[in-house]
Amino acid sequence: MTAKPIPLFLGIDTGGTYTDAVLWAEEGGPKGKVLAKAKALTTRHDLAVGISGAVDAVLEKAGTDPASIKLVSMSTTLATNALVEGQGGRVALVMIGFSEADLARDGLKTALGTDPVVFCPGGHDVHGNAAKLDLSGLEAALPELGRSVSGFAVCAYFATRNPAHELAARDLIREKTGLPVTASHELSAKLGGPRRALTTLLNARLISMIDRLVAATEGFLEA
Repeated sequence: MTAKPIPLFLGIDTGGTYTDAVLWAEEGGPKGKVLAKAKALTTRHDLAVGISGAVDAVLEKAGTDPASIKLVSMSTTLATNALVEGQGGRVALVMIGFSEADLARDGLKTALGTDPVVFCPGGHDVHGNAAKLDLSGLEAALPELGRSVSGFAVCAYFATRNPAHELAARDLIREKTGLPVTASHELSAKLGGPRRALTTLLNARLISMIDRLVAATEGFLEA
């Protein structure tokens, strides 16, 4: 009788300095068995280089056919490092129903830095009743913004009560630019618009970085 192949799992962790890879077999007890570990320098200019270096090394150590790998798991500290170091993509913040004075709350203006911000009339009250939404200023700014940012963060007044205005802005931005859009109601159900805007801004900055990481991993695995 032919022995049933043992399922193998590949773990990849891309950090700020090193990219680690580990090959794990579903055998040897409830925790399984580590077959091999390897690492390579993280190459930020092209993450695929560091990933391929670590994975090639761990497969060579284990003498394993890549076709026998059942699952690939990816983790990273790049996002955490980017937040600590103040890095990430340049994004546009869209504030609906807020004023410029709201930027001074919860560290939002400091976090925004030189990234652009667009204010639009609209938003809702605490009961979810809508003020009149006007996205004409946003639409006029999108051609230029679409060429200078990696994504958008959208926060509307009391969007946690009614996200309709965030959804309208999100759909407009996607239609006109094709760029990633993060809406605040997707991340938090808490009140406190400026703080929610801050969370949304930081998330939007990380999307391009994570997209590059996922694309690099997929590209290497498909090669």
